Order: sequence, then C-alpha cells, then structure tokens
Amino acid sequence: MRHLTVARALTGALVLQIALGAFLVWGDLTSSDFSLPRFGPSAPRLSQPVQPGDQRRTFAPNRDLPPLSPLRDPGKLPNRLALTRSDGATWRLEGTIAEGDAERIIAALDEAAPLESLVLQSPGGSVPDALAIGRHVRQMGLQTRMLKGEFCYSACPYLLASGTTRDIAEGASVGVHQHYFGESTILPAFIAVEQIQRGQGEVMEYLEEMGIDPMLLRPALATPADQIYILLPEDLARYKFVTAES
Repeated sequence: MRHLTVARALTGALVLQIALGAFLVWGDLTSSDFSLPRFGPSAPRLSQPVQPGDQRRTFAPNRDLPPLSPLRDPGKLPNRLALTRSDGATWRLEGTIAEGDAERIIAALDEAAPLESLVLQSPGGSVPDALAIGRHVRQMGLQTRMLKGEFCYSACPYLLASGTTRDIAEGASVGVHQHYFGESTILPAFIAVEQIQRGQGEVMEYLEEMGIDPMLLRPALATPADQIYILLPEDLARYKFVTAES
C-alpha cells in the first residue's frame, strides 16, 4: 500500500510538471518569434560566439566565465555577495549568491541608504536568497545596471529583474538555466519533486511581480544546470528586462 501511495504521488507530480511544461511551450507557440533551443549531446564553451538558436553553453561558476574583457578586472569574485560603493549613490553587488546572503545583504542595503542604483555581477547561486533580496531592492525603489563585459547568470537575473528600471549595457551577458530547490539526497522522490514545483511556482510569481514575462522559464527549464542559456538583446526585450528608460 505504501508503494502504491508513493507511485500515485509521483504520477501526480509528473502530471503537474508536464502541465507546466505545456503552458510554457504554448506561450512560445503563440509568439511570432518562436524558436526551439538547439539540443545535442553537449554544448559549446562560453568562449564561443552566441547566435540565435545556438545559445546554450557549458557552465561551471568556478571554470566557465565569458571572455568579455570587463571594463575593470574583478579578479576572483567573492564566494558570497559583497556590497561595495562604486560612485556616489551607485553601489556594486557582486559575487556568488550564497545561502543565507539575503538577511545580510538586506541589512547592508538599509545601512547604505540613500542609494539609487546597483551594478550587478554574479554567477548566480541561491534562488530563495535572490528572490528575497530582489523584493527588498524593489521596495527600496532602486535601479539595477549591468556594465559592458560583465555577466549575470543563473539566479542573478532575478536580482536584475528587481530594478525599477534596468540598464543593461551592450556587451553585458545575461543567462538562465534550471535551478535546484533543495538538494537533500535523503528526501523521498515525490517530496523532492514537490519542492521543485513549489520553487518554480515562486519564481513565476516573482517574475510577474517584477514585470518580467514568466515565459523566461521556458529556456531556463530547457537548459541543464551544467549549462547556461545566453539571452540575446532581442530576448532581453522580449522577456521585458529592457525598460522604457534603458
């Protein structure tokens, strides 16, 4: 009986997962610029040029970073988010988004006030912490920015989305992929699937709050966690990262 209950739970979770995927695909089918990502046994390295329809690249935060010649060499990025003053009311928020960073960075943002804009650079990290920081950034009414030659991957685009206006310089790199929502290997499979579904639902709600098209999840869900899907300028406009003021 226990095995039957688990099997039913897994079947229900699978049906919900398929329904979410169908919703995302349907949204793309109704858009005029619909295209499917190119699937294959492996993806090129980030050092190779990105073209429409060929946007997936291998990605490991400690190994694969884009050779974009930043305006200033950041060196090795911090393994936790760091908030530093850049110029006047502009501050930099950069580094890996580590678990527990939200409380610390929110307190640092409040101490730094008044400030007007955040320049972002991060390989990503904890999604829940990115969402919590992002909501606080929006409450503070801050702008978010990216500079030429810098990057914002994985969970970082959720920070980028939080700006009341978003200024993304030409030559900046923004990328998305699948996320982990709880990595415990001792959880039953149906509970792990439930956590993933709940996490995806929270991300969809957050994107709507920030004025970003939730269809951003289509390329994200289609891209394994060891790869990154680079958003081209037309994608940034399509998913509404580009604001009228940018």
